[in-house]
Order: sequence, then structure tokens, then C-alpha cells
Amino acid sequence: MSLLKNFKGAIYVGVGACSYGILATFVKYANEQGFGSAGLIFAQYAVGVLILSLMAFFQRSISISSPKAEKHTKLKLLLFGTSLGLTSTFYYLSIQYIPVSIGVILLMQTIWMGVLLEFFMARHLVTPKKILGAVLALAGTVLAAKVFETDFALDSTGVIYGLLAAVSYTATMYASNHVGLELTTIARSKYMVYGGFLIVLVFWNIQILDQITWEVLWKWGCFLGFFGTILPPILFARGFPKIGTGVGSIVAALEIPVSVYSAYLVLDEQITILQWLGIAIILTAVMLINLRKSRKPKG
Repeated sequence: MSLLKNFKGAIYVGVGACSYGILATFVKYANEQGFGSAGLIFAQYAVGVLILSLMAFFQRSISISSPKAEKHTKLKLLLFGTSLGLTSTFYYLSIQYIPVSIGVILLMQTIWMGVLLEFFMARHLVTPKKILGAVLALAGTVLAAKVFETDFALDSTGVIYGLLAAVSYTATMYASNHVGLELTTIARSKYMVYGGFLIVLVFWNIQILDQITWEVLWKWGCFLGFFGTILPPILFARGFPKIGTGVGSIVAALEIPVSVYSAYLVLDEQITILQWLGIAIILTAVMLINLRKSRKPKG
């Protein structure tokens, strides 16, 4: 039964990660078709808010035992939800300046940022193995970001936005594992997406009015909303408690190869051997940081 539970949890997290992995590719594809990022991200979160609100309403109507959220819990989820909106915002801005295959590598700097956050929040949990993993992740990033390739120049604006996306993503991952765990999956996802929607409105403001159209709302909003603000938060909230943060983080790293390969298929971004080597090193770092040494049974 435990094995089945772990398998289901891994499937949930894996599908959620793959869902996130294809987002940037299609946002960049939409950009190339003339659709602005402000309109796309507004449509994404508007659809997410609508669908999650309806799901939460129907869940409450058919269940009398669902726990109610305290005010402070709602506020914390809304606050951390802003990190969800900022992650999308900074990530979509970064890929306007750099390839998607490099944007996702910058986003996944959350690997060592998570170790750094853990150092400040619970210093006793930071082990030499985790520090080594963080260093490995940085080394892999250098290769995956084509730093040693003389015919390629990284745009500093795109790099800054990518790193800001990683900072926001680190806060989002923390919230997914620590905030409002007493609530249902739908309720937690709803409040976080509410927070993301609010920060999107504040950040993009007037640009949304210039770029939003019915085509953006229904064509791209439904696609991006489903794969970006509905499916992944629900699957992560269901999967992580079943398999734990450590194994969950390893499975979630599927986002990197999925994003890189989808960019190759849809956008024709060329991926070099050094990049794949860097990605392999980053994935190794994720496993090193999160895999725990199994205890020997007492004889």
C-alpha cells in the first residue's frame, strides 16, 4: 500500500513538473505570434482564478467536513501566492531576452537557493552533502548556460529576470510544503493563485488593457491557465505529502529536460552536448541534496 502511495505521489509531482516545463516554450511561441506577455499572464491567472473558485465552491457544496481557513492562514497563502505570480512574471520576461533552454536553468537555481533558505530557517538541516550538491548545481549551470561557448552571449537583462524568477520560485516551493497544510488541496491552490493574480495586476497594470483580447483570453488563457495555474499547484499539493519534499524535489526536476526538449521541438532551439552535460550535473545535484541515506534495520 505504501509503495502504491509513493508511486501515485511521484506521478502527481512528475506530471505537475512536466506541465510547468512546457509553459515557457508556448509563451515564447505566443510572443513570436505577436501576443504580449502582459495579456498572456493576465489571461493565465484570470482563468486559474475562475476555475479554482468554481472547484472550491462545488467542493464546499458537497462536503460538510472540509476545514475552514483561518484569516491568518488565508493571508499567508495570499502573500506567498504573490511569489507564484512573480515567478511567472520574471520567467516570461527572461525568455524575451534569452532562450527557453537557458531560462529554465536560471529558474532552477532554486536548487541552491532552497539550501540557502534552509540554512537561515533551520540551520541544523544543512549538511555537507547539501552544500556539495549546491556547488554541483552551480557548476552544472555554468555548462548549461553556455558560458564557455564563445559564439554565444547571454543578455544580462534576461539573466537578472531569470534569477529573480528563481528567488520567487524558491518562496513558492517553501509555501507548497509549509503553509496551510490543514486545508484541502483546492483551497490552498485557490488562495495562492488569488495572490498571484493580485501581483500580476499590480505589476503589469495598464499594459494588460493594451494587450488583452478575447483571442488571448480564450485561446491562450485556457491553455496557460490549465497547465500553469490549475494543474501543477493541485498535483504538487497532492503529491508532495505522499512522497516527501526530498523525493518530490528530485521528481520535480523533470521540469528541466521537459522544458529544454519542448523548446527544441517547438522553437527549434539548438541544444549542445555541453548543455546536456550541465543539465545532467544539475539533476545529479538535486539527487545528492535530497536523497537520504537508508537506515540499516536493527538486527
